[in-house]
Amino acid sequence: MFTRDERRALLFLGVLAAAGGVLRAVRSPAQAPGSPVIAPELAGEDIARQAELSRRAEALARPLQPGERVDVDRATAPELERLPRVGPELARRIVEERDSNGPFGSLGALRRVAGVGPGALRALERSVSFSGVPRFGASGAPASAAVTGVRDPCRRSRVVALNRATAEELDCLPGIGPALAARIVGDRARRGPFRRVEELERVPGIGPVLAARLRARLSAP
Repeated sequence: MFTRDERRALLFLGVLAAAGGVLRAVRSPAQAPGSPVIAPELAGEDIARQAELSRRAEALARPLQPGERVDVDRATAPELERLPRVGPELARRIVEERDSNGPFGSLGALRRVAGVGPGALRALERSVSFSGVPRFGASGAPASAAVTGVRDPCRRSRVVALNRATAEELDCLPGIGPALAARIVGDRARRGPFRRVEELERVPGIGPVLAARLRARLSAP
């Protein structure tokens, strides 16, 4: 069995071989010796495609070196694919989110990207860096909130009122992500307020262990 690095190297060599098979350098008599031109029968878009594949294969063939980090706020999609647990689709979503809503600025802000959860963040922690200044904080609040004095919904020492909390505030709690926070707010709207924190168990996805963990951070009614 080949290792991951060996497979990437073989992929790179295979793409280069394919590119060599479709490109033929010829020289016009009127040109100076050594002046290559592309074979006229080869369509221009094929050349561009081969060049793209070669660049992609070259990027994937370079494993991360010890201590090397990829700047998520500047990297291209092929460069992001070098990261653990990041494939072509997730790399594309990261770039699209960054282009649409600005740099991430921190590891936690990667949660803006669909498909990036706590496990992915732990896998990426030692391999990424962030050079940009985000427009929004990790929770979706403006990045300038701490400067302007706006209340920080993710302040760790803060006790959250379960029956008044927004989905954004609930998302900051340990073990609660955006989807579960939305379910809590939806359940509260349909079935009424929670009389005790333990009643969170009525929300799909919350069991006794998570409810007990949240008891110190929530107040009810």
